[in-house]
Amino acid sequence: MNLRFLHPLFQFLFFGNFFYGVCVIALAIEASLQQKLPLNSTSFYLLLFIATLIYYNLAFSKIDKTSGEENPRLNWHRKHLNGLRLLQIAYVLVFVFLSLSVWQAFVNQFPQLSALEVFLLLLFPCTAVLYYGISTKYFRTGNLRNIGWLKPFIIGFTWAGVVGVLPQLFYQLSQNNAYELNTVAILLFIKNFMFISVLSIMFDIKDYARDYNLELKTFVVKFGLRKTIFSVLIPLLLLGWLSFIVYGVSKDFSLIKIFLNTLPFLLCIVISLELQKRKSIYFYLLIIDGLMLVKALCGSVAMLYF
Repeated sequence: MNLRFLHPLFQFLFFGNFFYGVCVIALAIEASLQQKLPLNSTSFYLLLFIATLIYYNLAFSKIDKTSGEENPRLNWHRKHLNGLRLLQIAYVLVFVFLSLSVWQAFVNQFPQLSALEVFLLLLFPCTAVLYYGISTKYFRTGNLRNIGWLKPFIIGFTWAGVVGVLPQLFYQLSQNNAYELNTVAILLFIKNFMFISVLSIMFDIKDYARDYNLELKTFVVKFGLRKTIFSVLIPLLLLGWLSFIVYGVSKDFSLIKIFLNTLPFLLCIVISLELQKRKSIYFYLLIIDGLMLVKALCGSVAMLYF
């Protein structure tokens, strides 16, 4: 069977950032289930999906494209530049339409928002914008991405907020309820924050040569590959694994429920050891980014069936 058609499809799904959109929805659903809250409307999840596509496609239109043939992802964006621009316009139009639909469910609540709710609504989108920075004719600023050691934690913080805080905040507003932080929400935020930050550190290994030339002090540039894996990645993953076991035991979770929730951390440890060998960008996109989807599926199954 000729499967050559799968390669361009794979590139479209992963290079075109559709997979990130799927991961955002899956993690947001997992967070709602773990907090025992009903899911938001379909329009809300579609809005998250489209916003993710717009953000990452826009981000790739601004980053350095001088790496030539050494970067298949940038080459793909360069090759399909005109089509991606048309798609971006379509995404923006859909985003506006969905925003108006979602807005109708919350419009009566906005005049009554507390300071905490306003702060949370602005915090994570603003952090996402500042990650790549703002640069216009009238306003110029640096970006958080250029702080090498901080970069993965900014990514983890933003993703944890978008998938773990904003869906719950919007649900409470749609029900005319005030949003309140609780212990479960904080612990789940920390769990997502730690997990995605670790994946971001793992992803930095792919960009070691470029970051080294740019003098961007990521963990792997500063400490080297082996020390990053054994002194940074594995300790953080073990900490996350053990902390959830303690949390699960304290909540009388079943063994299978604890296992499913901690399985992604164990898989991360195994995969981090594999990074001692050079891997292609497809490995990072499919396996490492894929761990976000694995985490969402494991957490959702654990809540629904155990």
